[in-house]
Amino acid sequence: MEDLRDLEFFATNSKEIVEKQVDSYRQQHSYAGTIIGVTALFIPFFLSSLIGTFIVIQFISIIPIALFIWAILLMLSIFMTKPLDQSYNVEKYQVLINKSYKEILLSEIEANTNSYNKNKIITEKGNKNYVTAVRLTTIALLFSILLLFTNQFFKIEKIPTKVQVVNIKTPIHNNSINDSTQVLQIATPNNLKPH
Repeated sequence: MEDLRDLEFFATNSKEIVEKQVDSYRQQHSYAGTIIGVTALFIPFFLSSLIGTFIVIQFISIIPIALFIWAILLMLSIFMTKPLDQSYNVEKYQVLINKSYKEILLSEIEANTNSYNKNKIITEKGNKNYVTAVRLTTIALLFSILLLFTNQFFKIEKIPTKVQVVNIKTPIHNNSINDSTQVLQIATPNNLKPH
């Protein structure tokens, strides 16, 4: 009987390589989903932290927001790729049922090799988009944290609003009681007068 251990090794090894390729791709999808979620939560927090800041900082904040959106779009493109090929299709079993064990092993090695090569095109594009998106997210995050710190150090000082209570006495009309009313007057620096 012919020794087929070398073919069995290649068939098993090539199958494991395709499985690792598919698992890695699924893991990348999971990471991409997590990054999209965290980024989508961070953007509103970042924007709300910049309310009432210098107009220059608000304009500069467009840069990290644009980078975040670009990164999200790249991550979403990973989800839009077609699924990876996973070697044998069930329909292939019918063709192989009458083949010898050696032919089946050779067919499996060929199918695994073809699957790996087809998947490589998809995974390389996905990896490129993923790495670019992670870099963009990191740059945008560092940029936005820098803007938040800058905002804390250079906050616009608001002039405090002063409140002045003014007593208004109404004149006596037709046996009415002398009525004294207090009015709350909010004064800005322009209309404050010393007592």
